[in-house]
Amino acid sequence: MTKIKTQYNRRSFLKVSVAAGGGMLIGFSWLTGSASVVNSQQVSVPNEWFDINGYIKIANTGMVTIYSPNPEIGQNVRTSMPMIVAEELDVDWKNVVVEQAPLNTGFYQNQFAGGSLSIRLSWNALRMAGATGRRMLLEAAAKEWQLPVSNLSVSNGIIKDKNSNKIITYGEIATKAVGIEIPKEIELKEPKDFKLISTSVKNVDGLKIVTGKPLFGLDFKRDGMQFAMIQHPPAFGMKVKDFNEEEIKGMPGVKDAFIIDISIPEPGAFDEKGFLQLIVIVGESTWQLMKAKKAIKANWEVVSALESSKTHVEQLEEALERGKVQQERKDGNPDAAFKNAAKVIERTYSAPFIAHNTMEPMNFFANVTENEAELIGPIQTPKALEESVAKLLDMPVEKVTVNMTRMGGGFGRRLYVHFGLEAAAISKKIGSPVKLIYTREDDMSQGTYKPAYSSIYKAGLDENNNLIAFSVRGTGLPESPVFPNRFPAGTVENYSAEKIEGKTNITTGAWRAPSSNFTAGAEQSFIDEVAELAGKDPIDFRLELFDRAIKNPVGEKNDYDAERYSGVLKLVKEKSNWGETKPGVYRGVAAYFCHSTYVAEVIDLVMENGEPKVKKVWCAVDCGIVVNIDAAKNMIQGGVIDGIGHAMYSQLTFTEGATNEMNFDRYKLIRHSQAPEDIEVFFVKSEIAPTGLGEPGLPPAVGAIANALYKATDVRYYHQPFMFYKPIVG
Repeated sequence: MTKIKTQYNRRSFLKVSVAAGGGMLIGFSWLTGSASVVNSQQVSVPNEWFDINGYIKIANTGMVTIYSPNPEIGQNVRTSMPMIVAEELDVDWKNVVVEQAPLNTGFYQNQFAGGSLSIRLSWNALRMAGATGRRMLLEAAAKEWQLPVSNLSVSNGIIKDKNSNKIITYGEIATKAVGIEIPKEIELKEPKDFKLISTSVKNVDGLKIVTGKPLFGLDFKRDGMQFAMIQHPPAFGMKVKDFNEEEIKGMPGVKDAFIIDISIPEPGAFDEKGFLQLIVIVGESTWQLMKAKKAIKANWEVVSALESSKTHVEQLEEALERGKVQQERKDGNPDAAFKNAAKVIERTYSAPFIAHNTMEPMNFFANVTENEAELIGPIQTPKALEESVAKLLDMPVEKVTVNMTRMGGGFGRRLYVHFGLEAAAISKKIGSPVKLIYTREDDMSQGTYKPAYSSIYKAGLDENNNLIAFSVRGTGLPESPVFPNRFPAGTVENYSAEKIEGKTNITTGAWRAPSSNFTAGAEQSFIDEVAELAGKDPIDFRLELFDRAIKNPVGEKNDYDAERYSGVLKLVKEKSNWGETKPGVYRGVAAYFCHSTYVAEVIDLVMENGEPKVKKVWCAVDCGIVVNIDAAKNMIQGGVIDGIGHAMYSQLTFTEGATNEMNFDRYKLIRHSQAPEDIEVFFVKSEIAPTGLGEPGLPPAVGAIANALYKATDVRYYHQPFMFYKPIVG
């Protein structure tokens, strides 16, 4: 039985009070983390972990309201997180209501969506809160009936005396439970006893979404609200000097036009680094503003060196050749091993800059007055926005309120707070509430792209076709994508991993599965080619390497569990009937570990009129305990489609720092007809705490599609997007 502490050094992770209108209100620390588990290694708990940042309300009616503070991007945390609470509380899901909690209540201080961390970070806290509530309600009933707690049982919010017909509901006893002392530690359910977790529960917002209810930032309206649009410089390294301000002000529906500056002292990780000065047009409707934008005649000036006309591939090649090399890991003597190898293979891979392209256009509402600022919109980092707005306005942070709407896509794009900051600056300038809306062109040319990457892989085999040497050297614009302690580190005696930092004034940021989105494809494509050189089956070759890492690993810093890694490969091999052949069907495999999760994928494709068509994908996933089966499958399926689509079709190119692809007429995204016809997902049964799931499904899809394409075309694909570099077939 797992036990968990509810306090640490006399400070409680929980607080209980009477709810407004009666009942029980449980406040808890959302990020208590593993430090609260009994017998875990004693660690120093940050002060903010003690902040109460989550609430459960058990009303006298028996209805349970769970306030979900984490941003919802479509990863289904507004359903999955409350499921964890409801499981431990042991309440009927039909009596659960989920509400989005605001940021600035003085309680919600750890709201963030990114890095596939939502469930992973909150697992213990959510279970603790639910289990504590259940225990206190049981103790209140025991006190009411003058019975020991051991005589009682609970199911679906109804407490029963095991030896009589007495029953009482949570609603009936909730107010009296408030007076019960919070237990210092509580017992959690064993996974075998779960009734709600690892089932499929429909999205709590599903009906509202499909019926068009106003959930998203773009839906938000306020009386007296004006609309705003912006125009940033046409190229990186430039800023606005002046524009035809009076002419624009005179156009129909335009109320104002001006230049704003969103520079702030000591910018944070999620602040804008590129375009800090913008032309703003304010008016009555987005249509009128879009027409006015087309009439802007601006003078721009260069403030930093513009990018040259070299392609990202040329710039990356230059960085690999001339950049400063940083040795990240070295096992054995790779140089000597390569010199003595019977066979040596070396390949270079690259990937371009890519935009996020969220379905919902970037937007934010702001209402700035002399004494306070209110912001509402789709943001992954509300706390960072709150702090940046406070700096920009020179206003106490407690006077800034940020409330979150549901997001129509994020993928890392809405980690960056500039669009909320811009809305605040505009509202302050015009002295009224405003809704800032980006066009697709604004967003695609603004920056915070996925970096461009390139890596050189090298492998050496002995006369028996055993892998005896392996090296990787990687660079990016701007950061390197090399993970020195991931596979195949630990599987080969002589191993080297090196990083080279590149330079660019194009602004970049986190893009779904940062760096892994490139490294998985390059590494897994290369591993397939090495397996072919060794005359071995691709899966068997990988399993041989993992067997070495299991029995006699090299080094002590390997990031992965080789048994779990090999486990997903074995599972996908079984489920896909690997080894069977079908005329005209070409197979590729890849496996990757990131965000603490293991995913292996097999792709079947055919060639139709000279174009590849993915018929089926099999995915094997080890992410620990799966909270919501349907939601988990959907995240993996979405990641597979995203990975295939961007690897095959998408790229951003630049001319003198200006984006060439401004909209979907030139920037290619996967179409419905190009998406896989079927994606099957299989989860490894596990009792390990949940790990990341929003991102790990994407990276291996890149390698699997590259390897399947090779089988279909007899040509290796080294540069993304693959269809830009495709050979002529048929």
